[in-house]
Amino acid sequence: MKPELPQLYIKGKVLIAGDADYDTARKIWNGMIDRKPAFIAQCADADDIAVCVKFARENNMIVSVRGGGHNVAGNAVCDDGLMIDLSKMKAIQIDVLNKTATAEPGVLLREFDAATIQHGLATTGGTVSETGIAGLTLGGGIGWLMGRFGITADNLLSAEMVTASGEKILVDNDNHPDLYWAIRGGGGNFGVVSKFKYQLHSFGPNVVGGMILYPMDQAKPALQFYREYARKAPDELMAYSGFIVTPDGLPVTMIFPAWLGDVKDAEKHLEPLRSFGTPIADMVSEIPYVQLQAALDAGAPTGIRRYWKSGYFTDLSDELLDIIIKNIATRPSPLSPFLFFHIRGAAAKTAADSTAFGHREDHWDSDIISQWLDPSDDEKNISWTRKFFNEIRPFTKGVYVNHLSGDDEESRVKDAYGVNYGRLKAIKKKYDPDNFFRMNNNIKPS
Repeated sequence: MKPELPQLYIKGKVLIAGDADYDTARKIWNGMIDRKPAFIAQCADADDIAVCVKFARENNMIVSVRGGGHNVAGNAVCDDGLMIDLSKMKAIQIDVLNKTATAEPGVLLREFDAATIQHGLATTGGTVSETGIAGLTLGGGIGWLMGRFGITADNLLSAEMVTASGEKILVDNDNHPDLYWAIRGGGGNFGVVSKFKYQLHSFGPNVVGGMILYPMDQAKPALQFYREYARKAPDELMAYSGFIVTPDGLPVTMIFPAWLGDVKDAEKHLEPLRSFGTPIADMVSEIPYVQLQAALDAGAPTGIRRYWKSGYFTDLSDELLDIIIKNIATRPSPLSPFLFFHIRGAAAKTAADSTAFGHREDHWDSDIISQWLDPSDDEKNISWTRKFFNEIRPFTKGVYVNHLSGDDEESRVKDAYGVNYGRLKAIKKKYDPDNFFRMNNNIKPS
């Protein structure tokens, strides 16, 4: 017989097993995650978060923190502990004059973009519109606009936080500057952010972009052309690439360019790519920025089963391309893409020690995004992913912390931070010496 649960009182809603909304609240984007917290605390504000932190300490409970819940590792949900659920905290305030936005941690990328773009403003977001801004920002934040404006964390002006002791603090250049440095890429290791303030930029509302699809027999020459084209392009051009399967079941090579400057200049910069090879489809057109932000959504539906492996490539060598193309031909699930996200421009020109996100060079984030529906297919998809990654791992240099897949990758957290890892461990010891916040890609205290 289970012991009686202690009482948790907040302004928001507290759910326990058996409550009507409990099972819905514990489900997140990755359908592989099936954990059952003792409490789900749907917080209304920073005071609620502070109460939760102190409650968990008093009752010796493990804590997880959910923002958008759009993370493959599933660290938003814990077993038998307290899940601090921020998904109901949705306020957004736009200061048009000063070009800033203040947003709470439950805001999704599509909600944030809709609020800013109506004023002709934007900042770097992710690549799937259901992504939560909180985890995106704390892990760094790579997205379409990073060539022009840097990663999401480069645009974070300040944050209001609740620390591991339950204290509410302001974090910026003048207040806890060490912590301000750490949360721009260091993940959820240092506290719970209750409010983010971002720098916005004049932008939009339209861009020119879309997928160009090539048959698999053109995969290698298309990617050879892409690697040179992408590196020579101006900062206003971002181009992703990879391998997908079309809705009618055809495996294809994808190159996805987007011109993010003045639309009248798009044609001259996109023409070299659009005239290469013999594509089976060219979907490049002028579209709203918010449509670009949602363009990959269909390939990332909520609730299906997922297992990822990821790493950075400083070069897309012919040898590497051969290994990738060989493995793509054997993927067990047509739902599984392989993608390259090019980190370049402003994101790559910033000093490596300027924020906790330290991989600051022109390179590609690569992702084996295994996705499938049937639990009986778990083993073959996970095995394929691991085998594939083991073959390409010697070519990698570091990894994007937001794309680590979970417990089996604890040893790779150090790779995510490179030269900044030692400094992060010291800051962790200062603000969370007993590793209270450990349901994350964990930086253990020095």
